[in-house]
Amino acid sequence: MFKALSNPHRLALFYRLMNCCAPGTRCGMDETARFCVGELHEGLDIAPSTLSHHLKELHRAGLIQMERRGKHVECWLEPAVLIQLSQFFKPD
Repeated sequence: MFKALSNPHRLALFYRLMNCCAPGTRCGMDETARFCVGELHEGLDIAPSTLSHHLKELHRAGLIQMERRGKHVECWLEPAVLIQLSQFFKPD
C-alpha cells in the first residue's frame, strides 16, 4: 500500500478520495463518497491514460474500489482501508 502511495499523483488521488466531504461538513465512517474518474481528473495536470494507470495501481494495492456504471467508472475508499493504514502507526 505504501509503495503505491509513494507516487505523488497516486497520493494526490488517494488524498482527494479520502477528503471526500465538502468544506465545513464531516463524513461518517459509514459514508463513502464515489467519484467518477472525470471528477478526479479535475485539477491534476496528467493525461487521462496516466490517470487510469494510477487508479489501477491504487486499486491493485487494495487502496481504492472501482466499479463501472455504464460509460463511467466510479472510485471510492472503503473506511476499512483508512483504519488498516492507521493501525500501522499505532504503537503496540
